[in-house]
Amino acid sequence: MKRSFRVLPLCLMAAFLAAGLVVGQSAAPAAPPPKAAPSAADKAPRKVPEYTIEQFLATTNWGGASFSPDGRKVLTSSNKSGVFNVYSIPVEGGEPVQLTDSKVSAILALGYFPKDERFLYDSDQGGNEQTHLYVQSPDGKVQDLTPGEKLKAEFIGWSDDDKAFYFISNERDPSAFDLYEMTLDGYARKLLFTNEGKFDIAGISPDRRYVALLKTVSTNATDIYLHDRTTGKTTLLLGQEEGAEIASSPQDFSPDGKSLYYTTDKGAEFTYLMRYDLATGQKSEVLRADWDVVGAGFSRNGKYFQVLINNDARNELRVFEAEGMRPMSLPSLPDADITGVRFSEDGKQMAFYAQNVAPSNLYVMNLENGKIRQLTQSLNPAIDPAHLVEGKVVRFKSYDGVEVPGILYKPHHASPENKVPALLWVHGGPGGQSRIGYSGFIQFLVNHGYAVYAINNRGSSGYGKTFFAMDDRKHGSADLDDCVASKKMLTGTGWVAPDKIGIVGGSYGGYMVLAALAFRPKEFAVGVDLYGVSNWPRTLSSIPTWWESFRQALYKEMGDPEKDADYLRKISPLFHADKIERPLIVLQGENDPRVLKAESDEIVAAVRKKGVPVEYILFPNEGHGLSRKESQEKAYQTTLEFLDKHLKGTAAAKGAPSP
Repeated sequence: MKRSFRVLPLCLMAAFLAAGLVVGQSAAPAAPPPKAAPSAADKAPRKVPEYTIEQFLATTNWGGASFSPDGRKVLTSSNKSGVFNVYSIPVEGGEPVQLTDSKVSAILALGYFPKDERFLYDSDQGGNEQTHLYVQSPDGKVQDLTPGEKLKAEFIGWSDDDKAFYFISNERDPSAFDLYEMTLDGYARKLLFTNEGKFDIAGISPDRRYVALLKTVSTNATDIYLHDRTTGKTTLLLGQEEGAEIASSPQDFSPDGKSLYYTTDKGAEFTYLMRYDLATGQKSEVLRADWDVVGAGFSRNGKYFQVLINNDARNELRVFEAEGMRPMSLPSLPDADITGVRFSEDGKQMAFYAQNVAPSNLYVMNLENGKIRQLTQSLNPAIDPAHLVEGKVVRFKSYDGVEVPGILYKPHHASPENKVPALLWVHGGPGGQSRIGYSGFIQFLVNHGYAVYAINNRGSSGYGKTFFAMDDRKHGSADLDDCVASKKMLTGTGWVAPDKIGIVGGSYGGYMVLAALAFRPKEFAVGVDLYGVSNWPRTLSSIPTWWESFRQALYKEMGDPEKDADYLRKISPLFHADKIERPLIVLQGENDPRVLKAESDEIVAAVRKKGVPVEYILFPNEGHGLSRKESQEKAYQTTLEFLDKHLKGTAAAKGAPSP
């Protein structure tokens, strides 16, 4: 099946969307991404200019890449207009051309049609996550290809014969996604697989005979099934073994349709890549690394094969010529993290993203002459990249000796003589991971004098299945104690003020913020809660229908809202809000389908009732995350003002938390 290379999600909840950035163009082959070479003066602590939120948000996010059929343009998505829209960029350089004009809901490009310049995109309604698939013609005419109320549709890929595309939709059953095919000529649809078993659909073979399926057993265990459309039989390909949980995931079918590639951690701490022969049932190892292999797949023409490795919170990309699995030399861009590789249909060009301390930019490489051209200039030219801060992986021994990793951002002027306030940044999940890469929000905070430590507490993905399972049924305690223990490492740097350490997080990380203030009330000076869970019984009872395949797995990890109601109340900050005594700010999307608005409404009311300083900002037309620059500007600036008042200011010193 011809499809875009894609990686299955690693965590349940989406992390807070980073601030984005502004576009330019390059008329000549690109230089490497900007990276400051430190001078002798740079090595000493120094004060850098404080940039405004408007300057940071004049930086632009870019994502996705699809070559036009003639290879002369690249289709991508950007928030250049303030909301994510679709753009085309000439391969030879030039201004991006905006093709859609949404003012509210994000629009994400899925790709040009194989033989003409129609393109697919998806969009929801104000962040409600009920995405539909749309086609836009070169004349600007738009058609909703998956119309209907309260349904969700997702693109799977293009057919091998370039006559159709595949998608999934829950229109038949809100809790199950069926697989469909839609022709490119006339948009006639055909049901290919009725998903009675509530599987996750991972792909379809080039001849349409086999459908790869994923069955979630728990957050630590997943099975692979194979459905044969010819015989109608669904067969377990790789399941569980007694005494061991195994996490496996389909990745892609081979271009000849004879093999299925998949990842598994069977007998290992980390996932590795395997190949399954559909005719013989033989399984063979393809690639094993020291970290998780998290994704693999073929280019649309089947000529190239890509593997993505989660290497200590940083993407490691390997690309091979599929025939013979010969490694390709990736572009030489010093200190750059290369991601998002896409090839033109004729195999003569390669698009990719590269970033270091500055945000990702889109590049195109001519594979015949090796020339590289930079198509975007994401970072606002008014911001000197030397004034940004590179995240460093730092590990510490937690309260019980477990080694916990994280990413530390040190303000330029921080020193033992000039101690700075710090923020513990907790990622979403449960089971997410903070990763190396540009975050506009983090850089904004660091630029204004706050150290940030993005902790990957126990239960985070990327560090082996033993570490991943360490927080099961211990949420708000074992993982929270990692957060508390990290303070010793921060103060041990000598340049963090021990009485001025706050905690910030989004989604599950927001829950951790509320849990820290409620269950460890004297440990952190302030809390910044971005759409965090305050009442687990309600959140687990209101899981969106389109997550049905994951519901029982989440119940196993967190607790069943009916059977384990007492336990879930025990770990829910809302029912312990009377213990909260430190200042709190809460940010919430009005249309969030994952963490409902009521979660934030009620914790704010409960804390205000006690007389503790609380600020609350509700964002209309936003869901689980803030996608619009207008919302980001208000969120970031208000958060900074809150921190300047309660963490930098005298309020933070009242009842100083213990180091």
